[in-house]
Amino acid sequence: MSIPDVPVPMESPRAPWYRRLPVISHFNKSVGLQRGMLVAGLVLTGAFVLTALLAPLLAPYGFSQLSDDDGSFPTQQAPGGKHLLGTTVSGYDVLSRVIWGAQTAILVIVVAVAMSIVVGVVLGLVSGYIGGWLDRILVVIADAVYAFPSLLVAIVMAIVISGGQSSLVGGIFAAGTAITLVFIPQYFRVIRAETVRLKAEPFVESAKVVGASNIRIMSRHIYRNATRTLPLIFTLNASEAILTLAGLGFLGFGIEPSSAAEWGFDLNKALADTTSGIWWTGLFPGMAIVLTVLGLTLVGESINDLNDPRLRGRKSTGGSSPAPVDTAAIATEVRAS
Repeated sequence: MSIPDVPVPMESPRAPWYRRLPVISHFNKSVGLQRGMLVAGLVLTGAFVLTALLAPLLAPYGFSQLSDDDGSFPTQQAPGGKHLLGTTVSGYDVLSRVIWGAQTAILVIVVAVAMSIVVGVVLGLVSGYIGGWLDRILVVIADAVYAFPSLLVAIVMAIVISGGQSSLVGGIFAAGTAITLVFIPQYFRVIRAETVRLKAEPFVESAKVVGASNIRIMSRHIYRNATRTLPLIFTLNASEAILTLAGLGFLGFGIEPSSAAEWGFDLNKALADTTSGIWWTGLFPGMAIVLTVLGLTLVGESINDLNDPRLRGRKSTGGSSPAPVDTAAIATEVRAS
């Protein structure tokens, strides 16, 4: 009896560049519950980003607008009519404040995480590659800074910068600087560990042999391989940045309502409304915080699971893929023939 032909899977060509991007590549590897979590996170995060970018078009009124052509807005009006989500005790439109608040949140994320990545990556590369006493000093400083709570640092920065009553620029700078100081050790630790591992690789040794400078080795060879986990840290830190900004505003150290809309500040002003049965002034800003943080967290956790081969689910075999080969049955058939 002849041996049946064993289908050999063909090696797929290199995927296009857009399919190798962090989120798209993780989506292609996901399956089942992991894909559901990732899609849910992407939908919530995409809605947050689009709301922030299109805030001038989506918001029916300005974030500090108190009147229109028909006169002043009523205070504490229930949802309905011209004010779909109601109005606050000061007469602000709740829907407009929620939409404009997304723009403020994304500005803080961009400022804080961008500064953290730049400083943390540079320090991690230098510390891990050079080593010695410089590495030990930077590690001790990073551990010391990491012990400070981000919210406490944010409060101190808000007081130092603008006396606790922040404008848009001052509030974003205060929250962004505080979050940066706390997030730098996270990026520093990850990049340093990868740099220590990569500097012993053969391609780094080859670069040294041909006379490449340390700066070129760090920037051209180690940097590209050591920063693959940054998308995961970015998504997790972005959600923490929103919570820090909301906490800052809730405690009364946030951005003034006449300067920008901020969800935490609106929650602070809504505390007095709860005893009067006015629920809409606190519900919708709180839902915005919860849904945005949930979306970013789902994306980050999904990327973390898909980066770990032990947690990654197996893809089901499609019609175009070859069926799994039963090697035991083939061996039995060979012996029988």
